[in-house]
Amino acid sequence: MEVRPSLVVQRGAFLSATPDVVLLIQKQFSAGPGPLSGERLDFNMDVFALLVLLLSCRIQAAAAQLKLSPSTLTILRGEEARFTCSPANSQWTVMVWLMNSTVVLTISNLHGVLLSPNVNVTAEKSPKGDSWVFVLKHVERLHHGEVVCDLQGIGRRTSSLFVQESGSVRVSGDSRMAFRGQPVLFECRAAGWYPQPYLQWQVNDRKLSQSQYNISNEESEKSLFTVTSNLSVTAAKSSRVDCLASVAALASPLRSSLRLTVVAEVTQEGDDCTVPLAVTASLAALLLLLLLCICTVLCYRQKTQATKAGV
Repeated sequence: MEVRPSLVVQRGAFLSATPDVVLLIQKQFSAGPGPLSGERLDFNMDVFALLVLLLSCRIQAAAAQLKLSPSTLTILRGEEARFTCSPANSQWTVMVWLMNSTVVLTISNLHGVLLSPNVNVTAEKSPKGDSWVFVLKHVERLHHGEVVCDLQGIGRRTSSLFVQESGSVRVSGDSRMAFRGQPVLFECRAAGWYPQPYLQWQVNDRKLSQSQYNISNEESEKSLFTVTSNLSVTAAKSSRVDCLASVAALASPLRSSLRLTVVAEVTQEGDDCTVPLAVTASLAALLLLLLLCICTVLCYRQKTQATKAGV
């Protein structure tokens, strides 16, 4: 009985073992059917596993030769998007950029950026290595999706582009005045956002719990969201009331503010000190009473001195 060689191949060693494997495959497949057909079937399964391993190693090698960054980019409509494609070496011919499976730009390693009918895209050679920066000058909602850098004959990498839209935010009405203890209602409307914005209330820069206000939303035909919220505040002291709206692509939330002034108190903005008018009135009455007493004493003394002088 002939002992056949084993086809157990370790990762990374397949290149040096390939010639022997090829000779063994040719020998086994050229042989006609015989008593060892069962062993030949096992051998064919080993060959299939080896081919899968070779394909896996090739894919990993191609991925290692190409990098695309960032892997995910979230940006506002109208801004500029940039992606950097970095081959491991300069042994490439053509770099193709695709957006949602459509070719938008082609770069030749020899001639640089080739003429493109899309004036909204361009590319810049990176000063570091052999990288190219793909530039989408004015991002629109239709650009939302996949951005692919395809290095012909080597491999391709894919990134995700998320396009958001910033709308407006406004607290309805004007600044309010209320008596202490009186409930005051505020309404905030954030319109023209994508996706649905995160809305929050603040009083004197203190965030309020979501249980203190309600939120409702609606979506327009253009897939833009409008969010409305109502907040009820009990007047305790003069305050600034803020409504904030934001999406992930915004560096800081958009804000709309109103002033709530509580009657029967005076607010000093600089010292943030509140002096009730009742206390002020009491002090004024006390000073007035003291002044009357002094006047009465002075008049009495003057009258007494005049009487003595007449005698």
